[in-house]
Amino acid sequence: MAQPELIVMLTHHDLTVANAAEVFEQCKNSQAKYWGFKEEPLPLEESKELFAAMRQAGKQTGLEVVAYTEDECLAGAKMAVACGCDMLLGTLFFDSVNELCLESGIRYFPFVGKVSQRPSILEGTLEGMVAEAQEYLAKGAAGIDLLGYRYTGDAAWLNREFCARVDVPVCLAGSVNSYQRLDEVKDAHPWTFTIGGAFFENRFGGTVSEQIDKVCTYMASA
Repeated sequence: MAQPELIVMLTHHDLTVANAAEVFEQCKNSQAKYWGFKEEPLPLEESKELFAAMRQAGKQTGLEVVAYTEDECLAGAKMAVACGCDMLLGTLFFDSVNELCLESGIRYFPFVGKVSQRPSILEGTLEGMVAEAQEYLAKGAAGIDLLGYRYTGDAAWLNREFCARVDVPVCLAGSVNSYQRLDEVKDAHPWTFTIGGAFFENRFGGTVSEQIDKVCTYMASA
């Protein structure tokens, strides 16, 4: 079974960092295949250019949208379409967002549970989140964006149990910031997981590029 893959997010505190394009240029030859950032605050044209640079470097791309109203979520989805992203991560699930993704060939990974604030927090029950996931997947969503380490309860337990019960790609998003959590991610066995702020806080030691390679190498080890 393949190990969970890292999605590098050029974000800190759930916002895209101002020098995201510069950081990507410095790190584009690192081991990570998946890259993305948030819908705020980079202007659309800069976002388009950065996603184009990622595609040119052979990366898979994702826009993660932290929004809670239908209008805001749909605006984020339209941004992902305009930027030519492979994936839309986040948003509360709305049929309008799902339909736009299906029409545009973008893989949609909505949030489950009660998500609020920015940086976001996750509340709710495992059973409720699994039921939501099954409903969204039946409508055509490609997978689920689970804010596991933003959970107000036992995050490691939630990640493990959710991934075991939902047999589709799960992205564990947010606050993976230590080797202990990397071990827990391995135990949960999601499809992918995101790291953003931890790299900018130097939680894994070294330049951003060196930290990315450390995490990729660690995750590939038995």
